[in-house]
Amino acid sequence: MSDRPSAMFVCVHNAGRSQMAAGFMRELSGGQVEVRSAGSMPADQINPVAVEAMREVGIDITAERPKVLTPEAVEVSDVVITMGCGDVCPYFPGVRYEDWVLEDPAGQGIEKVREVRDEIRGRIEQLLAELLPATADQA
Repeated sequence: MSDRPSAMFVCVHNAGRSQMAAGFMRELSGGQVEVRSAGSMPADQINPVAVEAMREVGIDITAERPKVLTPEAVEVSDVVITMGCGDVCPYFPGVRYEDWVLEDPAGQGIEKVREVRDEIRGRIEQLLAELLPATADQA
C-alpha cells in the first residue's frame, strides 16, 4: 500500500470527464496523489475534443486509454469520483464516494468541452485541498 492518497475517476466511457479529471489530478498534485480512471462501458479511444481542451491548458492526455472499471481498483482507492455512471460503481465500506454532476462532453464542440474542463479543474483543486491540506496551504 502507498502512503499517498489515491483517487479514482469513473464515467461511462472513460473518454472525456474522467480522463480530464485524472489529467488535472496528476498534474496539479505533482505526483502526490495516486490517480486511476475507468469507465463502466469504456470507449475505444479518448474524446479528441477533450484531448484538445486539455492540451490548451498544458496537459497532455494523448497517451491515456479508456479502461474498464474493476471492483479491485475501486476497493484500493481512498476516494472514488463518479461522473454519470449510475449504480454500476461497486461500493466498499471505508471508500469515500462523490458524484460530480457534469455535462458529458461526448459530441460537444470545443466551447462546451472547455466549460466542462474548467469546472473539473475547480473541483480537482478543491479535492486536492482536502486530500493534501498541508501542501494546499503552501500553494
